[in-house]
Amino acid sequence: MGAIQKSLRIPQKTVEEIERLARETGQAFSSITKDLLAEAIKMRHCPGIVFTDGLTGRKARIAGTGLEVWEIITTYIGVKRNFNRLQKAYHWLTDQQLRAAIGYYTLYREEIDRQMEQNESWSKEKITEYYPHLNRYSR
Repeated sequence: MGAIQKSLRIPQKTVEEIERLARETGQAFSSITKDLLAEAIKMRHCPGIVFTDGLTGRKARIAGTGLEVWEIITTYIGVKRNFNRLQKAYHWLTDQQLRAAIGYYTLYREEIDRQMEQNESWSKEKITEYYPHLNRYSR
């Protein structure tokens, strides 16, 4: 998707925080700002979803949990999109939390499908190749 250049006024404290994030991550100011705006829009569209840093970048999670959206959706697909079975699988989550994950998947299917594909592609050999230090602990 092409980018459109716009001008906007940003409070000084916000600029300073974005600059700090840019320094810490090595990303450009405009890249960080674009990502933050995209996340804010997604959270507005899907109340109950937050974004956190993980090993493979920022991911959509269910607020108040450590669960990423793709985890819930993998189970949801596994139970043939049966909400009652999903509730039983995640009995400690509220209906709203589960519906937030499903709603996010409905709006951002490609993102979550890509994450599920990446996770399914991991094999013992690939893990050993990428993280050789883990192999010595598996004995």
